[in-house]
Amino acid sequence: RALGNDTDNLPPAFVSALEISAIDHMTMVAEVAPYIDAAISKTVNVAEDYPYEDFKNLYLEAWRKGLKGITTYRPNSVLGAVLSVPVAETAQETAPSLMLSEQDRRMILKEVVMSPPLASLRWPSRPTLPAGATGWVSEQIMTPQGEFAVVVSDHAGIPFEVWVLGGQPPRGLDAIAKTLSTDMRANDRGWLSKRFAMLEQAYGDPFVMPMPPNGEMVQVPSATAALAKLVKWRYNQLGALDYSDSDPTPVLDALFSPHEPKTGTDGTLAWVADVRNPSTDDDFVLMLKELEMPDGTRRPYSMGLTGGHPRTLDGLCKLLSVDMRIIDPAWIGMKLRKLLNYAEPRGDFLARVPGSEKMASYPSTVAYMAQLVIHRYAMLGILDEGGMPVIKMGVVTEDPKHHTARPAPVIHGKLCRDCGNMALIRKDGCDFCTACGAIGSCG
Repeated sequence: RALGNDTDNLPPAFVSALEISAIDHMTMVAEVAPYIDAAISKTVNVAEDYPYEDFKNLYLEAWRKGLKGITTYRPNSVLGAVLSVPVAETAQETAPSLMLSEQDRRMILKEVVMSPPLASLRWPSRPTLPAGATGWVSEQIMTPQGEFAVVVSDHAGIPFEVWVLGGQPPRGLDAIAKTLSTDMRANDRGWLSKRFAMLEQAYGDPFVMPMPPNGEMVQVPSATAALAKLVKWRYNQLGALDYSDSDPTPVLDALFSPHEPKTGTDGTLAWVADVRNPSTDDDFVLMLKELEMPDGTRRPYSMGLTGGHPRTLDGLCKLLSVDMRIIDPAWIGMKLRKLLNYAEPRGDFLARVPGSEKMASYPSTVAYMAQLVIHRYAMLGILDEGGMPVIKMGVVTEDPKHHTARPAPVIHGKLCRDCGNMALIRKDGCDFCTACGAIGSCG
């Protein structure tokens, strides 16, 4: 500039620290170092997108060049950059420091741990047993919320269903039993052991209960834990929970995360909805924590309640939270659909239909919760409003063995003397009963 030259068009030898690579920056320091009495202190700037392969040997090369020390700096959003080119101020600089992308933050799942094969996960329906099934009935369990007994049905020594009986059992406990019954038919003992361990730690109002077979009194943290202990005891009595490492675990293999992902200090966004049932005085907030899958889609992965609600529903949320982490959303869709018809004595109420201004009657708080969760999945484009998957992944399939042909419809007619049904009609000139098939007079 002093000689009158153009500073905007310098010779190639003139470069700035922002224009040279990190290794060249270090080499420049090494060339100057011999002319320094003691040592040189110079920061080597590393670009934010600098390739790691080019950076990893930087300190080793500096040592080989005889440098006594070297410092590197990589710009970041917290500390900024040591060297930067000033830019003209714009109106955007007065905006808040947090951008929308920073505020609208969801936890990101970088990879799916397991990749189950197609059609590996089935949900068999309740078996058809015309002759009935054997069952085990527990002792009457007295809890602070009410009393109940547990019934575990089994076929050929394998339990497949659990019921909660009693005049006033703890609210929501039979909803847990209904969900657990589906897990009992999944043919995955590892998965079932995981469910029992989870429910046995569900907190609530602790009490003591008699444990079979000798009635030894044990303390349990909640009615949910009592249910899990009794069902697990029946499994162990039948030897139906024993499994080896070689046994198939189709449900466990379908989890995209074996444990619930934990957020950092930045947290993650969640979807919340208010639930109020005047019939039962339930008034709480339903919350779904969400994350971003490796393919960019959003998925709920945890469910929780806060406010005035039966503590047993926390156990139901624990079960459904793990169901949400099955890679194929058809699984959680199936679980939620089974709860849509869950009825509670004097628990039906009117509520707004999710996604609509209309009102509808729901048989229970649990049924409305299931409808809300299905609606959120529909908002994300994962399930439709009926709880069916929008895109079938093929991992979850329904067991075709339980598809049976429907019987011929019974046509209303006259009284049949053979079976007593009002189903006697004229067919081909004869009296024919559409219920039992009896043929009467002809002509």
